[in-house]
Amino acid sequence: MVLGFVSALDTASATLREALPQMERLADMLVLARSGRISRRGQAGGYEYAVHGAGCRLIASDGVEIDVDFVDGAEAFDLWRLRRYGQSLSTPTNPPPEELLAAISNLNDLLTEVRPGWFAVSDRSGTTVIQG
Repeated sequence: MVLGFVSALDTASATLREALPQMERLADMLVLARSGRISRRGQAGGYEYAVHGAGCRLIASDGVEIDVDFVDGAEAFDLWRLRRYGQSLSTPTNPPPEELLAAISNLNDLLTEVRPGWFAVSDRSGTTVIQG
């Protein structure tokens, strides 16, 4: 399920970057919304989006939910967000936290813990964020 989340996040990010040319990466949605260049809630590239305090929730046309916070520009997620994703799948799944943590620990070459309990894909940090 963790790899499914990462794949869905990659797809959503690429689709939204194409739909919103002023966005270089998903974290730019915060800056764009705060500056008024996009609305806090809307649709783009077939996704409903809602920019919230420190991140963004995306809902695909099939109802799959991807929610991330931005930690130093990285798309970060915790167990709660993974479980929400799992519950939104066409065949819902709700693995226990221990199972999710075991899956995450098996992906230490792909995921980095960016703060306690929050994970991001390792190669996504360090990209320039557009300024408001």
